[in-house]
Amino acid sequence: MKLNESSLKPLYQQLMEDIKGAIEEGKYKYGDKIPSEPELSEQYCVSRITVRRAVDELCTEGYLVKRQGKGTYVDRPKLHRKIEHADDTMSFSDLCEQNGMTHSVRVTALQLVPARQDEIRFLGLKQGDNLLYIQRVHFADGEPVQIENNFYPVNQFHFLEHEDLEGQSLFHMLREKYQIDPCNTKKTTLEIVRASQSLASLLKVPLGEPLFYMNAYFTAKDGSPLFVGRQYIVGNRYVFLI
Repeated sequence: MKLNESSLKPLYQQLMEDIKGAIEEGKYKYGDKIPSEPELSEQYCVSRITVRRAVDELCTEGYLVKRQGKGTYVDRPKLHRKIEHADDTMSFSDLCEQNGMTHSVRVTALQLVPARQDEIRFLGLKQGDNLLYIQRVHFADGEPVQIENNFYPVNQFHFLEHEDLEGQSLFHMLREKYQIDPCNTKKTTLEIVRASQSLASLLKVPLGEPLFYMNAYFTAKDGSPLFVGRQYIVGNRYVFLI
């Protein structure tokens, strides 16, 4: 298998894309050992320096993992998620099911907190009003992937203090039991941040690990404001699709 030497795209990037494609298509599965550097060099007719750079980059991106003295293996599968548009919000449990993974969740905080200025504006609150803050850690196949920080108007969502928030999908419960449908996001931003000590501890990642930080303002179908979500997501476990 020969790469395109006349392409403007560097050979190591072409090799990365080919290996990544093989993983996503199921040729290489989680836990599989990929060919050695000499084998890949011969297979693709490129130097071992090119192979080493491609493999190192794929390890950095979370597709591969090196095991000392044993070789290079396919790392844990990533969650593929579409960038949310106005009318296609998806719960984390649905996302796991869509990707063939088992979902679980743990509540790590439930308390009243003062509303911040953007929350006051969006939710139509008064200065000094409190919000119900609920933090949950979401797991995919037993691995922590996302910290969910949601802020709810107390008067509308007081019932959440008495609900089982670990044994069911929050979105499903809101829709089916209370006829509250967080189907839209008025505004969503996504940026890269570094894991603080507390975030690293909850997500079981090194201090300073790159995380996606998603800030979303959830509304109902009629555009009325519902709650604010501020989520931290392990960067190397997610692929966002446009």
